[in-house]
Amino acid sequence: MSDSNHSPVCANCGSKDLRRLISTVAYHRSLHDVWEQSGSPDNPGSDYYKDPRNIGRWAENKFKEMGQEMPGEVKEMIQAAREGDLPGSVKDLQPGIKEV
Repeated sequence: MSDSNHSPVCANCGSKDLRRLISTVAYHRSLHDVWEQSGSPDNPGSDYYKDPRNIGRWAENKFKEMGQEMPGEVKEMIQAAREGDLPGSVKDLQPGIKEV
């Protein structure tokens, strides 16, 4: 219940000329939930590649399947890509590879 006698005041400037703002609601999912809901990269109809958190997932799974530790540089590149910092082209990552 609202108290109609209460007059809010701006904490910064002391003004009583205030307006109510309605903000959006954010729903955060865990990485596990994202992976469950986006399915497999092998399913052409899935939304797998629409979520940047799936970047590198295939490579991570392949290293795990082979029982090998993923190199730290690769882990860093995957994490950076998930955060929006995409690496250069593949030819820049592999010296000596020429474009076809």
